[in-house]
Amino acid sequence: MTDGTNQPDEAPTHRHVTFTQRVLEWHPWLPTIDEIEATPDQLAVVDAITTARQGRAYWATLAHDPGSLRARMALYGTILSGEGEGRGPRADRELAATATSRVTSCVYCASVHSRAYSALTKERETVQRLLDDGPEASLPPRERAIVDYAAKLALHPEAIGPADLRPLRELGLSDLELLDITNAAAIFANANRLMATLGEARAPDR
Repeated sequence: MTDGTNQPDEAPTHRHVTFTQRVLEWHPWLPTIDEIEATPDQLAVVDAITTARQGRAYWATLAHDPGSLRARMALYGTILSGEGEGRGPRADRELAATATSRVTSCVYCASVHSRAYSALTKERETVQRLLDDGPEASLPPRERAIVDYAAKLALHPEAIGPADLRPLRELGLSDLELLDITNAAAIFANANRLMATLGEARAPDR
């Protein structure tokens, strides 16, 4: 709603949350399907994703369009956690997701995927430097190449060229591993923007 001057009637109130590996909450600005008379299909797609209260609000917001959410989750799962011959370590994809979330300022996604990276690699300090210092953080060569590529893809996809893949190839990554990282960065560039325009991250009240 606006007052005719193209300005919102009331600007949303943000709670300042810094990048962290702690668990955060996401609060939508739209009513979720849990707050309306939801259809059985809407409830079914959200329940298939999660029955936990933590994280449910996001999926229950996207479930206003259950068809697109169902298709999105199939793609998301395959990209982020799919396995198969020739695929690179999931940690690379989690790092790409974290780097993308860091440069697009999605505090919530950065917290989720930095925790996943830490759990997979036990390199908590490495990803914390990325959260604290951004893509310019001091990182080992493999992590440096992944972060540089993911950050550029998230912010300037039109500028990506063969030269951007060279550092990753020089580290021995295969075409499929490069595609894994590209897919992870690309889907989170989308996910971050959805989260940023539909709600906000907050530190838990408790």
